[in-house]
Amino acid sequence: MSDSVILQVSEVSKQFHPNQLPAVNKVSFELRKGELLGLLGPSGCGKTTLLRMIAGFEKPNGGRIELAGQVVSGDGFWVVPEKRQTGMVFQDYALFPHLTVADNIAFGLKSKKPRFSRGEILHRVQEILNLVGLAGLEKRYPHQLSGGQQQRIALARAIAPQPELILLDEPLSNLDVQVRERLRHEIRTILKSTNTAAIFVTHDQQEAMAIADTIGVMQRGNLEQLDTPENLYVQPQSRFVAEFVTQANFVDATREKDNIWMTELGELELNIPVACDTGELMFRQEDVILSPDEQSPTIVQEREFLGREYRYCLQTPSGKRVHARTNASTQLPIGTKVKLSICPGGARIFPAA
Repeated sequence: MSDSVILQVSEVSKQFHPNQLPAVNKVSFELRKGELLGLLGPSGCGKTTLLRMIAGFEKPNGGRIELAGQVVSGDGFWVVPEKRQTGMVFQDYALFPHLTVADNIAFGLKSKKPRFSRGEILHRVQEILNLVGLAGLEKRYPHQLSGGQQQRIALARAIAPQPELILLDEPLSNLDVQVRERLRHEIRTILKSTNTAAIFVTHDQQEAMAIADTIGVMQRGNLEQLDTPENLYVQPQSRFVAEFVTQANFVDATREKDNIWMTELGELELNIPVACDTGELMFRQEDVILSPDEQSPTIVQEREFLGREYRYCLQTPSGKRVHARTNASTQLPIGTKVKLSICPGGARIFPAA
C-alpha cells in the first residue's frame, strides 16, 4: 500500500442472512491522506453497513481492509474498533450528557497511548475548540448547546486524538436546512485544515457534492460509480447514477437517422456517440429549453417558483411527467403548450434493458 494511502478496501462483502442478497457486495476502493469520500445512496443500499465494517462494528463475510498499512480485517484477522486508528461521528452526536464540552473532547485523549499529560490534554482541547469555532464553551454541557454546536463538538472529539481516519454516519441529518448548509462547509474546512482522511455517509446529493472530493454511489450493496462530483453529474455511468445524482428525466428514444432521435416529446437532434438505435434518453432538468408552441402535445402542468429559477412539471402525450428548470426571467403559465429543446452535450442515451 502506498505511503499516502490511508485506507484500502478490497472485495469486502457482508451478508446478514443466507437467503438475502448481500448488504455489501465485493466493494473495493482506496482513500488517500486528506481525501474526503462521500458514500451516497438511498436507504438500504449498504453504505452504513460498509462504514460500520471499516469502523469495526460489523465483521465482513469476505474481503480485506487495511488501515494505515495494517490489516484490520481479513485473512482470519480482526481488530476491534477501539484498537483501530479511527474517529467516529454519529448521526445523534452521542455526546456524554454528564460531561462538559471540554471533558467530552478530552475523553479519547485520556486513553490514547502514549498517554497525554494533564497539561497536554488541556492544550489540545483548547486547540480543537479554536479549530471548530467554539472556544469559550468549555464548561457547558451538551444540553446547553444547539444541534449545530453539538455536532461540531462531536467532530472535535473525533479529531482530538489525531486518528488516521474519521468516519461520519449521516452527521447532518438531524439538523434544520440552514444549519445543515452552513455546517457542511465548516466540516469540510475543519477536516481539510487537519489533513485528515474522512468517509461520510449521506443520502443527500447536495451534501455529498459540497463536502466530498470523491463520491461513491451505492445501490443494492454495489458500488455503482466512484468519481469526482463533477464527473458523476456530467458523465454518469449507469441509469441509476443519472437518476439518483442528477434527478434526470428519461424518455424512450429511437434513432431515425444519424443524429435524429424520435421521442414522444418530438424529434430531437442529438450528437450522442452511441452504438444502439433504441434506448432511454436522459436529460437533466437545467438542460431543457422551453418555448411556447401551440402545435406541441406537451403542456405545462405545474410551476414552482424557487427564487432564482422556475421548476416546471410537463406532461407528455402518454401522461409521463418530465421536469425542467429555467431562470426566473422565463415565465410560462400553467396549461401552456411547449416545445422542448435540449442543450448540446446535455443528454445521454442508455441502452434499453
